[in-house]
This record gives sequence, structure tokens and C-alpha cells, in this order.
Amino acid sequence: MLFQDNTPNKSVSNPALARIVPFVIFIAFIALESVLQSNWLSGYMQSLDLRWLYAVRVVATVTALAYFWQHYVELKLPVNIPLSQWLGAIVIGIGVFVLWINLDHPWLRLGESHGFKPLSADGNLDVWLVCFRLTGATLVVPLIEELFWRSYLLRWIDRSDFLQVSPASVSHKAFWLTAVLFASEHNLLFAGLLAGCAYNLLYMRTRNLWLPICAHAITNGLLGIWVLYTQSWQFW
Repeated sequence: MLFQDNTPNKSVSNPALARIVPFVIFIAFIALESVLQSNWLSGYMQSLDLRWLYAVRVVATVTALAYFWQHYVELKLPVNIPLSQWLGAIVIGIGVFVLWINLDHPWLRLGESHGFKPLSADGNLDVWLVCFRLTGATLVVPLIEELFWRSYLLRWIDRSDFLQVSPASVSHKAFWLTAVLFASEHNLLFAGLLAGCAYNLLYMRTRNLWLPICAHAITNGLLGIWVLYTQSWQFW
């Protein structure tokens, strides 16, 4: 076994909270931004650039991750991971990215996305907005989502004391339910489903959370670079 994550930290009365809270904070900011952009508040928000809420979201989420970091027993230093598994994670990350940008069809989407446009008033890229968006998407999102979806929910569905569950032994029900819920979080519903399946399988096969985090980070990083190059903001 590449790592041992079945010994809960005795200082955590509810280890689920350490994996839920950062994710909830991130999602709460998405909900807040949606409310502030709603028609009945848009008149009051005209003087505010709500894009900077993303920077606040990143800082708040990183703060939560730092607070709980000592409790992430599944995130010990990624040593003794075979090179073949790192390469597999890289291939999966690239593959999900390719699927993501090619599955943007109306019948495969859940609603529309206006995306995130990090442009200044003169039409040029705002460097700080780009930095926060890339950092959040590439480094923060993979951590909070893999901790929540893979480490916590995938195993919790089978057993409430999820730290005792080996990723390799999770049920078909847990696999598909997690993948479907992960997909529902994204505008590109079918692409999200395939991504959820890929990251689930990677975690189950390797039993090491760093590998789906790596794959997820590569997907999001490549997507960010591609969005900036093509200005296909709807993918952000």
C-alpha cells in the first residue's frame, strides 16, 4: 500500500469537517456572487467589480485548508509513488482536458456559463485577476475538491467512519453517485461525469490522493492556459 490513511487523527472529533468546510466555503462564495449579480441587486453592485470575489474566495479557502492541514492524513508527503503512476495521472489530466474542451455541446451542458473574463477596462488582461484565477483553479480547487469528493464522499457513502475505508474497496454505488454529484457541480455535465469517473478510478487504483489531485491540477492548468490563449471565457 502506498500510504496508510485509515488511522484517524485523535485530535479531530469529526474528521469530515476538515474535508467539508473548505469545499463549502468555496461553494458559498459562488452562491454569494450569483446573488450579487441577480437582477434585484445588480443596480447596487454596478460600482463593484465582483470578479475580485474570486480572489477573496481563494484566500478564504486557503485559510481553511491551512487551518485543517494537520488533519489530512491522506496528504502525507507523496514519497515512494512509482513513476508509472505519476505518468498515469498526467495522462489522465491531459485526457480530461481534451475531453472538456471538445464536449461543449448544448445537449451535453447544464445551462449556460458566462465564464470569467479577467480583462481590464482597456481590453487587456488584468495580470492580478489572471494570477488569482489560475492559482485558484490549478492549486486550490484540486485540493478542496479531491479532499471532498474522493477522500471524503466516495468513502463516506459506504461507511460513516470513512477513514477506515480503503479507496480500492468502495462500492459501485459510491463510485457512480460521487461521479454524478461531481458532474452536477459543473456546467459541462457530461464532461464533468467523465472527469469524476476518471479521478475516482485513479484514486481507487492507486489509493493515493496526490495522484487525482495531480491529474485534476493538470486538467485545470491546461484549461486555464487554453482559455487565456483562445479567450474562450465560457470554460472559466
